Amino acid sequence: MTDLLLPRYLDGIARLDLARIATPAQIPPSFLLAREGRYSVHYIPFEHVNARARLVIVGIAPGFVQWKNAMAEAQRQLAAGASQEALLRAARLSGAFSGAIRPNFVALLDAIGMQRWLGIASCASLFDVDADLVHIGAILRHPVFVDDRNYSGTPGMAKLPFLREQVLRYFAQEAAQLPDALYIPMGASVAEGLDWLANEGVIRRERILHGLPHPSGANAERVAYFLGRKTRETLSAKTNAGQLDAARERLLAQMAALVQT
Repeated sequence: MTDLLLPRYLDGIARLDLARIATPAQIPPSFLLAREGRYSVHYIPFEHVNARARLVIVGIAPGFVQWKNAMAEAQRQLAAGASQEALLRAARLSGAFSGAIRPNFVALLDAIGMQRWLGIASCASLFDVDADLVHIGAILRHPVFVDDRNYSGTPGMAKLPFLREQVLRYFAQEAAQLPDALYIPMGASVAEGLDWLANEGVIRRERILHGLPHPSGANAERVAYFLGRKTRETLSAKTNAGQLDAARERLLAQMAALVQT
């Protein structure tokens, strides 16, 4: 690893009293990476990149809870005498797709044939024995707060020079290490950001898999319909069946073509 930020933050991480940090506003100023107007960016030890990964799951940005969890894991690693590389790997993996979101995500990936492209029985093993095949990242590597609240993706990052610079400084560096990976955006804002990166020549457009429903519990109906567990007739008005059908067909065709190459 080169040009790591971690060394300059190790002492601060060790001294953090996380029990006394209840809001983003209470994050010590020493962790501030950048600020412009209402926006602030704070360091998180998410510098590990799984360079062997063939699949990159791209979220929008770590939130405040994830910042605290990652710092707590970093403190545990420091106390155990772990190397910097081990600390960064453990911090980045802390809580990744845990809870109910994981089985939904596995089912969605298997439904489009990702397991066949990866050469595994099911994408469930990506969170176990085949973890080296996946890199879980965020298009904004470090937490971004707007008036001390998690950045939600609005306005889109591609529209804001301050956030575009963050994407190019950190996420583009990760993408350069993963030129042949597939990218799955988690949400419309991330999809827009990846398209912008494709326009910038950072990643190849054909490596972006658009249209997979977000696997969160709040998106349960769209996930169920995409997986064929719910019929069109039983959908609520908030779910666009035609849009999901088109996305499913497009993803199946894209994955089938990839499997054949």
